[in-house]
Amino acid sequence: MIKRTIEDLKDNQLEGKRVLVRVDFNVPLNEELEITDDTRIKAALPTIKYLISHQAKVILMSHLGRPKGKVVEKLRLDPVARRLSELLKQDIKKVNDCIGEEVEKVVSNMQKGEVVLLENLRFYPEEEKNDYEFSKKLANLADVFINDAFGTAHRAHAST
Repeated sequence: MIKRTIEDLKDNQLEGKRVLVRVDFNVPLNEELEITDDTRIKAALPTIKYLISHQAKVILMSHLGRPKGKVVEKLRLDPVARRLSELLKQDIKKVNDCIGEEVEKVVSNMQKGEVVLLENLRFYPEEEKNDYEFSKKLANLADVFINDAFGTAHRAHAST
């Protein structure tokens, strides 16, 4: 596998392509589920903006907290989607899962320059177990994969 930087990917490699980006949106939330520090979201903006400007279909995936393989309502990525939308000044489509038919349908209907945020990867125990089949389901969503989550790159997880 050849490792590249995002600048190595040009228009013809990005335009109209489904680009799956592993980001680190594990941000602190207060009791009202408001983000108290959006530094990690802001850190991903250059990559996301580059992809948007090159007319990619941007699919973002992240974890939030430690739900231990179960859906935990207070660890949904909705607050992140709202903040990201504010920062990018464009709508972000938040999907309530990260794999499955609903996700596949949303991704297949994406337009160039659109951004979709998948639900918390750690709602599935397969993420932290580095499950191959789970990895394949994520990979099948995209034409290109970018790992922009330096803080999680060392983890042996399905999405990294």
